[in-house]
Amino acid sequence: MNSENILGRFSLRGKVALVTGAGQGIGRAFAHALADAGADVAVIDREKEASQIVSDEIKRRNPSQKSIAITADVTDESQVKETIKEVVSELGDLTIACNNVGTGQWIDSENMPYADFQAMMRINLDSVFLCAQNEAKHMFTRGYGKIINTASMSAHVANFPQNQSHYNTSKAGVISLTRSLGTEWADRGVRVNSISPGYTRTPLVEELLETEIGKKMWPVWKSRIPQQKMAEVTDLQGAIVFLASAVSDYMTGCDLVIDGGYTAW
Repeated sequence: MNSENILGRFSLRGKVALVTGAGQGIGRAFAHALADAGADVAVIDREKEASQIVSDEIKRRNPSQKSIAITADVTDESQVKETIKEVVSELGDLTIACNNVGTGQWIDSENMPYADFQAMMRINLDSVFLCAQNEAKHMFTRGYGKIINTASMSAHVANFPQNQSHYNTSKAGVISLTRSLGTEWADRGVRVNSISPGYTRTPLVEELLETEIGKKMWPVWKSRIPQQKMAEVTDLQGAIVFLASAVSDYMTGCDLVIDGGYTAW
């Protein structure tokens, strides 16, 4: 038992993190959690104002931490490469990468335009590959790094009653990619894991719950959640710090499901 104190191993002091899709919701909560744990954080989003707001929040909450806002479309390979360069140039390194960008859509499969299927894969899966590939190239030079991808409990189940076959498939792809990269890069010091949230109360979900369809959906979802409630974004923060810190160094290619028990029965 000569290792550092367990709470000390949760610290991210001296680490540099990036979070994609960090302008709101789960990504915003991830960015704050990493900064709270001691990391300098790059807040990446397609919306310039959103990323700047979150970066400013981080600096006010954690004045000793550095934070930068970057506007980028992470489905564009050239923008991904430039983003990684900017993070390293501005913050000095890249130790932790949270690939969180994603979108959703409800549509019956028989009526789904192929373009919608392709767009879902590009945003939810291609972006994860492009980011992980370029993040890892920097981490290889250091012999250490943590890549954490946002999947979904929808990778494990076919949600009911909404129809979203392309979303479920894209998130299952994220988990398979995570396993593949986690094993492929294990001997090079880069750990790759994922988090699968269940139904989570984000601003977009809040808006949905106020609509007629949302009011019909929520009782069905709730009946299938053993904890009988939706997750708050803060319920996911412990997992991101765990996977980003030294306490999980022997973990790679794994998925953490945080769903109030939805997939347990």
